[in-house]
Amino acid sequence: MVDSEKYAESWKEAADLFKNAINQEQWQQSLQAVRKPLGKLVTRKVKTKTHKTSLPGAADSEYVVIEVETTFEHKKSAIETVTPMMN
Repeated sequence: MVDSEKYAESWKEAADLFKNAINQEQWQQSLQAVRKPLGKLVTRKVKTKTHKTSLPGAADSEYVVIEVETTFEHKKSAIETVTPMMN
């Protein structure tokens, strides 16, 4: 969704913990500011996946911390971290 610039939709699909930390408008503005300079996605490869039951500043739950090696049009090497949780 984020790669397709569906920022509002990505916020709506996020876990409650995330939505309580940042409102939809802040999320959209943040993504626009960060993603636009990077340009289009070129490649993305999962580097690591780690299952966790706790994270700093978050309630105990089931999490997967996913680190992804990413190449963008204007940024040749980046590491993205995605952390899905059971809601």
